[in-house]
Amino acid sequence: MLIAEPLQRAIDELSKLPSIGKKTAQRLALHILKSDENSVNALLQALSDLKTKIKFCSECFNLSVEEKCDICKSPKRDHSMICVVEEVSDVIAIEKTNEYNGLYHVLGGVLNPLANITPENLHIKELISRIEKGGVNEVILALNPDTEGDTTSLYLLKILKEYPIKISRIARGLPIGGDLEFADPATIGRAFLGRITL
Repeated sequence: MLIAEPLQRAIDELSKLPSIGKKTAQRLALHILKSDENSVNALLQALSDLKTKIKFCSECFNLSVEEKCDICKSPKRDHSMICVVEEVSDVIAIEKTNEYNGLYHVLGGVLNPLANITPENLHIKELISRIEKGGVNEVILALNPDTEGDTTSLYLLKILKEYPIKISRIARGLPIGGDLEFADPATIGRAFLGRITL
């Protein structure tokens, strides 16, 4: 069956998104096609704003619309604790639990020699700089419980042991090989409450 070229282009672009196959992309494209012009324009504006107005926090590398994110700026947060995570999606997952009230530090990935991801490719220097400024009493390692996450945790542990701070990691309430992003809030919450000192 021959599909109109603009529809096919929309399907092709939508299918490039994570977890979106050709059938789902086709359903989404047809839904957008049937939607009124205001709805489509609102979607286009939201996507445009996402790309032009969102940046990374200069302190923790979480998403922000300003120089510093709301979490880093909040006087209600415990500024003596930093939770180290791989990606922004992990911050979102942890925040949904309402169990953690400290700050974050997003590494931007994990060590992976096979993919040429070394310490220089991650925000490790910036984490050390935050600790050296003082005021940090605890660093919580909340990296995914897989080979790369464990390797990165061990690397960070070796570096952080030089500083007079408590180093802990979230408890293994999460399945081995699982991602924080896909864990339910109760599981993540229990993992935080049961964290252990390293």
